[in-house]
Amino acid sequence: MGSKTTARHGTTSHGTASSSVGLAARYAPAEADTRSKILQAARQLFARKGFDGTTTKDLAAAAGVAEGTLFRYFSNKKAILEEVATQGWLQLLTDLLTELSEMASYRSIAQMMCRRMANLQENLEIMRVCFMEVQRHPDLQARVQTEAVDKMTEIAEVYFAEAIAKGVYRANLDPKVVARVFVGMFAIAGFSHETLGDSTSPFELKAMAEGIADIFLHGVLTPT
Repeated sequence: MGSKTTARHGTTSHGTASSSVGLAARYAPAEADTRSKILQAARQLFARKGFDGTTTKDLAAAAGVAEGTLFRYFSNKKAILEEVATQGWLQLLTDLLTELSEMASYRSIAQMMCRRMANLQENLEIMRVCFMEVQRHPDLQARVQTEAVDKMTEIAEVYFAEAIAKGVYRANLDPKVVARVFVGMFAIAGFSHETLGDSTSPFELKAMAEGIADIFLHGVLTPT
């Protein structure tokens, strides 16, 4: 009798543990999906209405969750902005790594800029949040933007130092300065929709990309 009881209890205990694991596995994707929905809604609303113009009620409605649910995932609205901006800068960093790895040669700057400008709408929301909203929060700018920009610059610096060593670029150039100029151009190229307007044709975008590349590679002075 005792053996049966022990076995029965053991089976029950094991079943409960298995059920708990099953529940955890079942709800983990749902938790991640909710968090993702909140961040996607925040990116869209912060880009369109600004951080100050967006309420937590707006965020909850856009994400399709209760307002109280937001605070299960983020301590406050600013924490959401920080996460959106961090993800945005990480995306820019990933884009930079991809572009550098896929460039056919050190002179393929124009093609890279054209690809950046071809993805205007895809990058627009991220660029608005990273560049415009974070600027209004010095603490976030120092913690998120500066770290990301420094990392992007370090990666580009290694790339251009190699190009200088191979004689592709002038030997008297400082690779860190070249990298900073390049990163600035890279970021602005992704944000060109804001400065050029909605009516800009593909031809005009291509011309701008080639102009940026030409200035980067050859400068603006007449050759002597």
